[in-house]
Amino acid sequence: MRTDARAHHDPAVRGFASDNYAGAHPEILAALTLANGGHQIAYGEDDYTDHLQRVIHSHFGAGAQAYPVFNGTGANVTALQALTDRWGAVVCAESAHINVDEGGAPERMAGLKLLTVATPDGKLTPGLIDRQAWGWEDEHRAMPQVVSITQNTELGTVYTPDEIKAICDHAHERGMKVHLDGARISNAAASLDVPMRTFTSVPGVDVLSFGGTKNGMLFGEAIVVLNPDAVHQMKHIRKMSMQLASKMRFVSVQLEALLAKDLWLRNARHSNAMAQRLAEGVRQVDGVEILHEVQANAVFARLPHDVSERLQKRYRFYFWDENAGDVRWMCSFDTTEDDVDGFLAALKEEMAR
Repeated sequence: MRTDARAHHDPAVRGFASDNYAGAHPEILAALTLANGGHQIAYGEDDYTDHLQRVIHSHFGAGAQAYPVFNGTGANVTALQALTDRWGAVVCAESAHINVDEGGAPERMAGLKLLTVATPDGKLTPGLIDRQAWGWEDEHRAMPQVVSITQNTELGTVYTPDEIKAICDHAHERGMKVHLDGARISNAAASLDVPMRTFTSVPGVDVLSFGGTKNGMLFGEAIVVLNPDAVHQMKHIRKMSMQLASKMRFVSVQLEALLAKDLWLRNARHSNAMAQRLAEGVRQVDGVEILHEVQANAVFARLPHDVSERLQKRYRFYFWDENAGDVRWMCSFDTTEDDVDGFLAALKEEMAR
């Protein structure tokens, strides 16, 4: 009986379904090995979590505080719960991950109401926010207390710093707070070619869900509180939300390895570049339409349904809107030029059948 990894999967198999499919970056695995020796105090009082705070300060400012958690849904739900009252609501894009892909967890677990807005490109604007930001004193309506945006968005588009500042100013003028779901924040920073603080702490985002798993970590994310006056008892809510890791050093050391130098940026720049290579190749294939501007590591396309079904047997990827024939192709930190070129060759073959 074989016990090596190849007994379970073939490492040569590649796909474009999700950046969550990729393994962990070797530098992350090396950091985990380093942190594994000896004993460290549990529940976040370890040396790695302490040092992580200084690393976070270098990216987001001296007032920022990181709270490592297990996963992205946990980060979003815990953050939104800390930003809202029991009667509170969150305004978000209809396509937002918290609305579409978290199994109702924000509403079921945090007890808040999501007020969604249709957006053409996944991005909210002050005008779109106002479609739901009203009725604060109406006891028959959940009170809009938070605006949640995603950077980059679920459609692969990227907010500019000015766009986020306009949202923050607009929300704060109405007494609302701003949460940023940064599951792919590194890809957005790489696309904009600016420091992450430029579109988070500087324009006025109150709380950030920082994503690492999609950018080379084995597991783990972090809630980064940028405005401590905006949250209620984050430590207690994290515990109640089942997101307090006892061996927190193994989350913190990954975040430290990602952020202390430039691994986060190297990985994001590479996955973005592979998406651009993929998009350039797709544009040369008659009958395939790219749906949104390719600004990060995602390519959204429309092609014949039967072609997608045949292509899925060769490379795994997901339908985004199966009725319309829309698909999503994601690139990862470990996507290679050969991966992209092989996929494009397969796409051309299936389109020609």
